[in-house]
Amino acid sequence: MAQQSDRLDKLHRRFEVKPGSKVKLNRHDPAWAGGSEIPRKTAREGAAAEMDGDLTELARLQELFYADRSRALLVIFQALDAAGKDGTIKHVMTGLNPQGVRVASFKAPSIQELAHTFLWRYTEHLPERGMIGIFNRSYYEEVLVVRVHPEYLVPQQLPAKKFDERFWRGRYEDINAYERHLTRNGTVILKFFLHISKEEQKRRLLERIETPEKNWKFNPADLGERRLWDQYGRAFEEALTATSTKAAPWYIIPADNKWMMRALVASILSAKIQSLKPRAPRLSKPEQAKLAEAREELLRED
Repeated sequence: MAQQSDRLDKLHRRFEVKPGSKVKLNRHDPAWAGGSEIPRKTAREGAAAEMDGDLTELARLQELFYADRSRALLVIFQALDAAGKDGTIKHVMTGLNPQGVRVASFKAPSIQELAHTFLWRYTEHLPERGMIGIFNRSYYEEVLVVRVHPEYLVPQQLPAKKFDERFWRGRYEDINAYERHLTRNGTVILKFFLHISKEEQKRRLLERIETPEKNWKFNPADLGERRLWDQYGRAFEEALTATSTKAAPWYIIPADNKWMMRALVASILSAKIQSLKPRAPRLSKPEQAKLAEAREELLRED
């Protein structure tokens, strides 16, 4: 058991962005398909077997987490188009009780949302204690998409007039302070960047165009964003470098192989909840006495 735990810990650390380290995405293989950390004949078989076990464990842990209600869990997914956020959320959360999970997806902000600070609209979607909240995109869009498209700052009517490096450092500081506030108050944060290669994104976009059943997934605007591939890469590198902390770490998950991506997310998520040691609440002696009375009454029934 200890050997299994050590193996998983080593595997998870492989993808975690260490606080203070400088992220260079070209050092992370988006097509990584397993190694000695994943036993079995093939990496795919190993990943499938491990994911089955993790999903079963996740369902058990979620029940205890929900009953315990001492912590909340916020899971953030960020990625470029077609990296597989929706599919990962669907597959990893498939066995969980919907009563204890909420997914929030964020599009372009409304006029009302633009009238507030950039973090305002996300707060009402934060999970309460006992709940798992999933952000499909998040406040990190404000240092990713908005960084690549600084014209999106104009409608925000900010007091700052220069959107230079100092401005973006301020936003990273705001995000880190926000996450410190959440963690101090019982919200555990996991952040996943699904790292897809340019070649694999092209293949998936073509598949959406060429497969009638997937045409609805294709957005012509995705091609415009794809032309900005290098700018997005730099924005992600800077954001991951500046905002991966001990309390709220980033994980760079290889996304070219969907089966590996989903298995890694499930494994890290299961391990994190396990580390919190959730347990069902213990009843007081008067409550236990009432349970005993209820049992006796039921046993006396004909």
